[in-house]
Amino acid sequence: MRIFVAGATGVVGRLLVPMLLESGHQVTGMSRSSGGADRVRRQGADAVQGDVLDRGSLREAVLAAAPDAIIHQLTDLAGADGEATNRLRVEGTRNLVDAARAAGTDRIVIQSVGFGYAPGDKPADETEPLDVGAEPPRRGLVDGIRAMEATASEVDTAVLLRFGILYGPGTWYAPGGAAAAVLSGDTGAPFLGSLVADQSVTSFLHVADAARAAREALGWPGGVVNIADDDPAEGREWVPVLAAALGVPAPRPTSGQLDWARGVSNSLARSRGWDLSYPTWRTGFATQMI
Repeated sequence: MRIFVAGATGVVGRLLVPMLLESGHQVTGMSRSSGGADRVRRQGADAVQGDVLDRGSLREAVLAAAPDAIIHQLTDLAGADGEATNRLRVEGTRNLVDAARAAGTDRIVIQSVGFGYAPGDKPADETEPLDVGAEPPRRGLVDGIRAMEATASEVDTAVLLRFGILYGPGTWYAPGGAAAAVLSGDTGAPFLGSLVADQSVTSFLHVADAARAAREALGWPGGVVNIADDDPAEGREWVPVLAAALGVPAPRPTSGQLDWARGVSNSLARSRGWDLSYPTWRTGFATQMI
């Protein structure tokens, strides 16, 4: 297939491009910087420097690539900028879908979010609703997810991958990342996640397993699919393990939880043959730089 990867040099995209090439696909990767585009070329793919928010140039790039499928891996989380990421989810996805339709592309795979479900007492599966009744600032996240997924679904086959919390090289949870700074007491460190050792439940996902899911989703039917490891866990379980892996102090365990922090079930993805190199954060945190 001819694949256009938007966000080809992000933490998932940089692993995904070589996976796609190894599978025999013809890949065009888009990056906002000239250095990023050069990196994509060094991996053996075609590259285009562009901004998904620049509607005209994006359309030209997609038309030139004439892709059979588009993979959307766009975020702006390096500085923990939730508003910028939401703009990519809403406006960026709109531009990408319009370009896809102009090019006759009938398949899109997008990186969505697995922690937008409504409150519940067990890990959420794909049949459950998003948290549309949430209060700000969470409401902005949920509205962004809804808009992104609805827009993507205008493409004939849209596979909406709701990722767990990403960890691994280049993420907030890697050594030297924002999580380590926060746990070490740096109150100025940018961080949008939760590092409270309470009863809130989180589902994690190593970036390599996220990339593998995006590649395999090229052959899946459309719809929502949760992509996370096998081990949803309370903060009082995973926060001390992360702290130990990072070599920083762990906060004291506490009670209480966020009612929406419930984790997700990955049964649907597993039933489609998706496998994990890192089935649990319990071992993944310690080996995430490999």
